[in-house]
Amino acid sequence: MKKILVCGAGGAPALNFIRSLKKSKDKFYFIGITCNKYDLCKVKALVRERFLVPPAKDEACYIPVLKQIIKEVKPDFLHAQNDEEIFVVSKHRDALGVKTFLPCHDVITTCQDKFKSAEAWKNAGLKVPKTFFIKNESDLRQAFAKIPGKAWVRASSGAFGKWSLPTDSFDFAKLWIDYYGGWGNFTVAEYLSPDSITWLSIWKDGSLIVAQARKRLYWEFSNRSVSGVTGITGTGVTVSDRKIDELAVKAIMAIDPLPNGIYGVDFTYDKEYIPNPTEINIGRFFTTHQFFTDAGLNMPYIYVKAAFNEKARLPKKKINPLKPGLAWVRGMDTEPVLTTLKEIDSFESGLQKRLKKIN
Repeated sequence: MKKILVCGAGGAPALNFIRSLKKSKDKFYFIGITCNKYDLCKVKALVRERFLVPPAKDEACYIPVLKQIIKEVKPDFLHAQNDEEIFVVSKHRDALGVKTFLPCHDVITTCQDKFKSAEAWKNAGLKVPKTFFIKNESDLRQAFAKIPGKAWVRASSGAFGKWSLPTDSFDFAKLWIDYYGGWGNFTVAEYLSPDSITWLSIWKDGSLIVAQARKRLYWEFSNRSVSGVTGITGTGVTVSDRKIDELAVKAIMAIDPLPNGIYGVDFTYDKEYIPNPTEINIGRFFTTHQFFTDAGLNMPYIYVKAAFNEKARLPKKKINPLKPGLAWVRGMDTEPVLTTLKEIDSFESGLQKRLKKIN
């Protein structure tokens, strides 16, 4: 029985990772660590051991504590599900004394920096939104002069739409960056559209093992965020689009010619409905990956087996093996539901028929 040390345990992404592995035919021994003492309570029923650790950004404390825990519990494998921890674990991977399955550190550094990623894709000939790195007010003014209409102002690194703001006002953008003390940590990009797709993939030594695309229909609680982005997918739907498949591979290869581990390429459609790569979620699964597991594609299991050079039963189709139109409906304090777009649309059709009768 393999011992799996899961970082960020108790958070939704890590919970879905553990639940997915528990649905596999293999037995695992889970150890959960997190810097959030309340999250440790959420993961109680799923792990054998739990430990509180310092935040990963406090590297001088986090690494010694992590090393001590690893020495005590002797895990066979470590997996992290948030960017901060992935970065720090990757940086110190050779000194931790536990197996990981991550891309090289330079790739992680580039993927976690939205400006560096955009530059790499631009140099590779991919269509990307105009993006400017904002070091000072002069950079901001130049960005607004070159971006027509609404601009997307956000932190250059971080998940869940960190510090994001859609605006056509230079003054508002300046006040926004001032408020966060963000000069040197922000980008301003051309605003595209609300429509986005993620292409989640697992690679081994440069070879693609499996990939599946998912479209987000809406953000949950979007009306409570200035940007409309909350990082909480409301409903996701499986899709299959050859153009997205080709662009995703190009986007990955533009940054890493020898992919290894997990690469989740995010695309946003522009005004001409052309998908633009906007970021690669590197080394981790997106939050709702249990969607694929329950639909029949257990990517965490495939990933762990690949890490140990063990064979896992793979789908016949390497790319988009799941049927298009499967839907994963989520909400707060409710179990996610696996259904279909057809069923969801039938509710609206029923209402329209009823309204027609009334009128």
